[in-house]
Amino acid sequence: MRYALALLFAYAAMAQAPASPAAVLSVSGDLPMPLKLTLADLATMPRQSVKVDSANGSDTYEGVSLFEILKKAGAPNGGSLRGASLASYVLAKATDGYQVAFTLGEIDPSFGNTLILVADRRDGAPLTGNQGTLRLIVPNDHEGARSVRMLETLELVRLKK
Repeated sequence: MRYALALLFAYAAMAQAPASPAAVLSVSGDLPMPLKLTLADLATMPRQSVKVDSANGSDTYEGVSLFEILKKAGAPNGGSLRGASLASYVLAKATDGYQVAFTLGEIDPSFGNTLILVADRRDGAPLTGNQGTLRLIVPNDHEGARSVRMLETLELVRLKK
């Protein structure tokens, strides 16, 4: 009986706990139009999916390409991606402090043609748990080292000498 009461109280406490805040992706740095994108914002942008092999089979991730997000923020792309702008990089940061970098050249389909996906769904369901609500998926990277989970910030940095 004590165990049942303890479970009942624990359930009641969880039901009254505040909901986790909605995911917001901050896109900042040397950009003309910094962004704060919610899951609803990402849902209105062009969507893509990619299948990624894992130790347990394969998973299909869905989201918005990093290129589309940076283009919306005004990052150099296509014909304007020349000279000094090719010495720019995007720093992707996770809530746990993990960081990785991508050059603008490798993100732009007219240069590196590497799909990098800001995913919010896996196998048709929203990302949860240790994935976070947003995750970078870089299907062609070895070992998935730059597939940042718990993604919260994209920052464009232009190198200057």
